[in-house]
Amino acid sequence: MTFLAAALALAVAQAPAAPAARETPPPPRPPADFRLPRTHDFTLPNGLAVTLVEMGELPKATVALVFRAGTGDDPADKTGLSSFLAALLTEGTKTRSAAEIAGAAARWGGAIETNVTPDETIVGGTVLSEFAPELVALVADVAMNPAFPPREVERVRQDTLRSITIARSQPQVLAQERFLATLYPDHPYGKLLPTPEIVRGYTVDEARAFQAASYGARRAHLYVAGRFDRAATEARIRAALASLPPGTPRVVAPPAPAARRAVQLVARAGAVQSSLYLGLPVLDPVHPDYLKLAVTNTLLGGYFSSRITANIREAKGYTYSPTSVVSVRAGTGYWAEVADVTTAVTGAALGEVLGEVERLRAEAPREEELRAVQAFLAGTFVLQTSDRDGLVARLRFVDLHGLGERWLEDYVRNVRAVTPEDVRRMAQTWLDPARMTAVVVGDPAQVTEQVRPFGEIVPAPPPAAPPPEATPPVPPAPPKAPAPAKQRPPGKRP
Repeated sequence: MTFLAAALALAVAQAPAAPAARETPPPPRPPADFRLPRTHDFTLPNGLAVTLVEMGELPKATVALVFRAGTGDDPADKTGLSSFLAALLTEGTKTRSAAEIAGAAARWGGAIETNVTPDETIVGGTVLSEFAPELVALVADVAMNPAFPPREVERVRQDTLRSITIARSQPQVLAQERFLATLYPDHPYGKLLPTPEIVRGYTVDEARAFQAASYGARRAHLYVAGRFDRAATEARIRAALASLPPGTPRVVAPPAPAARRAVQLVARAGAVQSSLYLGLPVLDPVHPDYLKLAVTNTLLGGYFSSRITANIREAKGYTYSPTSVVSVRAGTGYWAEVADVTTAVTGAALGEVLGEVERLRAEAPREEELRAVQAFLAGTFVLQTSDRDGLVARLRFVDLHGLGERWLEDYVRNVRAVTPEDVRRMAQTWLDPARMTAVVVGDPAQVTEQVRPFGEIVPAPPPAAPPPEATPPVPPAPPKAPAPAKQRPPGKRP
């Protein structure tokens, strides 16, 4: 074979094959109904509720001791005290130092953490399966016997001052803070961050008093999920938590939320972006409309293919990552659209969001648009509930709101049952633009006239001045232990 013939033969051999005819993929199957793994429930004589869930194949177990006491229970003049207490829990007990607490959890393949929500304080973590009983005992010790070492108290105080300084440098946090204060003006739910003066005034006696009042067995629930020795874990639960004082059940005092058409303007001179919160009070999960409103929110602004996202991100290019939420607390909830937009289009972005709300109030969505939303919600629910942390979060949700485990098993079915007319009715019933408050964090010189058509402009009070010792913000000192306890920083998005 000549060189030319060989080259031609090689070229033919390497030529791409003719593309095969494209086939239409089969339609996706509807998501299966959710089946809750079998739970083992019991209550200790002191009133502590316990739920054990054996699930999964990984040799890990998650333990979460949940007290129904959060930032919504902070004393009126001590905003953030619940979070300050939670941060101190892992800084030492009467028998263990902070390093010993973190080191023990690390040897078991995990860590111990605390977290505070508007309605809960959670103490827990995840370890290898064989150490689940040991983690139960450690969590009980941390929650019941904090020592409040003076050196660690002051370190946590300084860390808190730094955290709130950093948080108040973020425009979305300022927007959320003003939005909550507007909706819940006379309730702890309306207070997102403490002032530096409040943080400096926290005392150990106040932390102990909050713990004594709030960490009782009758407002607590222990969850263990994953792979673990059930008999050994139950025995350790009974031994470690039987002495938790019964306390009193939590008495929920739902706020009377405020709603009116207005623009709260938080000045941020020279800002090239405006941070927006637009919304109003709606309902809590006990209301029969809750899931229908959740579906409506997702279609409107709650996922990447939503109408508002398609409008102000994809079509207009006003923003990168808008989102809408139905955010709930015990006895109340709100709907909000959240976005950071270019300063020059602040008013235009608000107009487009309100226009999408009005469009949904006027006309029901198409069946195919709704089916995509339902598939997204059902699929993410099943996926998120298939792991330990996700399942515990769902169980906490139904227990906090008194919904019962059947609510979880009916979730997919009920989401799929929502009709286009249900969506339109939810928008008409709950999403009234005439009652929506807008918070705009931006440059008043550039945005005031843009937002004037959307309601009375109310200048927001200036944020609390940062503490001198926390300016400029500096990161906390490096942890002293190999697996330090973690706590979620304040000012998270909804």
